[in-house]
Amino acid sequence: MSDVRTLLKKRPLLFDGGMGTYYKGAPGRECEQANRLDPEGIRAVHRAYLAAGADAIKTNTFGLPRMAAAQDPEWEALAGAGWKLAAEAAAGTDAAVFADLGPAPDTEGLSAAQVYTAVVRRFAALGAKNYLFETLSSDTGVLDAVRALRETVPDAFVQVSFAVLPDGYTREGQHCRALVRRMADSGLVDAVGLNCVSAPGAMRTLVQQLGSVGIPLSVMPNAGYPVVTRTQVQYRGKPDYFASELARLAAEGVRILGGCCGTTPAHIAALRKALDVLPEGLPIVPAAQISTVSRPEVETDDAFLRKLRSGKKVIAVELDSPKDADLTAYLEGARRLQAAGTDLMTVADCPIARARMDSSLVACRVHRELGLPTLPHMTCRDRNLNATKALLLGLYAEGVREVLAITGDPIPSAERDEVKSVYQFNSRKLAQYIVSLAGEGREMPSPLTVFGALNLNARNFDVELRRAVEKLENGMIGFLTQPVLSEQAVQNLQQARQTLGPEAKILAGILPVVSQRNAIFMENEVNGIHVDAAIIDRFAGLDRAAGEELGIEISVQAAKAALPYADGFYLMTPFNRVALMERLIARLKEEVIKD
Repeated sequence: MSDVRTLLKKRPLLFDGGMGTYYKGAPGRECEQANRLDPEGIRAVHRAYLAAGADAIKTNTFGLPRMAAAQDPEWEALAGAGWKLAAEAAAGTDAAVFADLGPAPDTEGLSAAQVYTAVVRRFAALGAKNYLFETLSSDTGVLDAVRALRETVPDAFVQVSFAVLPDGYTREGQHCRALVRRMADSGLVDAVGLNCVSAPGAMRTLVQQLGSVGIPLSVMPNAGYPVVTRTQVQYRGKPDYFASELARLAAEGVRILGGCCGTTPAHIAALRKALDVLPEGLPIVPAAQISTVSRPEVETDDAFLRKLRSGKKVIAVELDSPKDADLTAYLEGARRLQAAGTDLMTVADCPIARARMDSSLVACRVHRELGLPTLPHMTCRDRNLNATKALLLGLYAEGVREVLAITGDPIPSAERDEVKSVYQFNSRKLAQYIVSLAGEGREMPSPLTVFGALNLNARNFDVELRRAVEKLENGMIGFLTQPVLSEQAVQNLQQARQTLGPEAKILAGILPVVSQRNAIFMENEVNGIHVDAAIIDRFAGLDRAAGEELGIEISVQAAKAALPYADGFYLMTPFNRVALMERLIARLKEEVIKD
């Protein structure tokens, strides 16, 4: 078995191709289960790739981290069987065997670091010297596991590979340049690179943007892009094209090459042939080719952000978008709220998972016609990464400079069979993605400002605060809170200010209760809202006018209590009653803000 480091000094290292797409197992059966149920089939795949000229093969254990995280009792036995089959196939050859680890979920119950560590220690006990963490969307837990691995196998060769879309982002919204740089700078990883998702041509473009990373770079693209038929997914990329594109990468300095989904022994054989005719003395690392085209000056903030950063108290007002296609009344309401002193208009993204006019389109229209800064809410429920990016680019082009990133209310269970939620990422990952779109060679000249939600009424507020800290670490600058309608909410707001510090911008939520029925409904049917029983009782027997007047009075008192801990107020308009909000804003400016 060859020493990988020695081989890399002489020539590029050629990996095998895709096990999961090449091996045809029984329907509904995990590919890894074939290590025990069809050992001859798996061994035959390994030998086919070796016969094609591969210098290294991967164990058929991609899904083990996921199985270990689910505490599947089979995973350790499957690791042993997978290692044995690969080692037997490589016996008598110079090929290296890599323990293959796919993504590990990161949960509060079991972290990705714990999962990866358990799996690498299992392989270390089996005698593995080479490790491949592949098809990752983030680096969470990887370096912790590598540190643990090196305690028992100090000379282990560790390679980490990220699955990246053609625009350079993983499905969790992290950019490949930052991920690759962190691995290279860690001093713990021997090689780093990209695999899966993208085709050879797109990966070459990404590699040119990465430039020199200081350690060997790996590239293992898919054979092409999948074609979905009624019964299966097919990859139709031709071996000759695959080989020619990757040979160009090798000539430009990529040191480790191979294939992922859709690649077969024919692809690897064609690449072997192309690599063998390359001249000696190839560069060790690729050269950077990042575009530095100058861009026009653009406005990076707006009046709301400038006022907020100056230390003045701000007023944001939420006005739900229409349920139909007519914006006439909405725009008139927005004009009235602007005249009353609103600094920012916020628009919810289909609250309680019921479709309304798109929040981003409404925000753009308000900003364009009124010049009023807008904050569209953006949930993770309805859009995947591509749709989210497309929307963010459109918002920036329209002059919108801030968004609220939230996970979003789930779709009611009775509709789940027909209306699907997406939830490709949570609000923290969404914030990180939004911020990452700006920077050298990126899509935006400057970052959008990202706010998040802070639930002052959470049952376990300590957990809510820990998440808030994570949100700040992932690029958010502040929070819009759930409504302050109890003494406990005020106390939690005070704790939030102490924990998050003065740099976090907090807009305290104020929602006027307008009737006893309204209060009871919110207490029982709206997540994140808690109305004190004493407040509910005060509305007994009141008509609409008296109910609104009491609602304003309670809101003003709540604002006064929240003022020492807030940078402003986030007013939620009940039932689109604009006149009520005009009166509330006037009271706040007269009795609370006074600036």
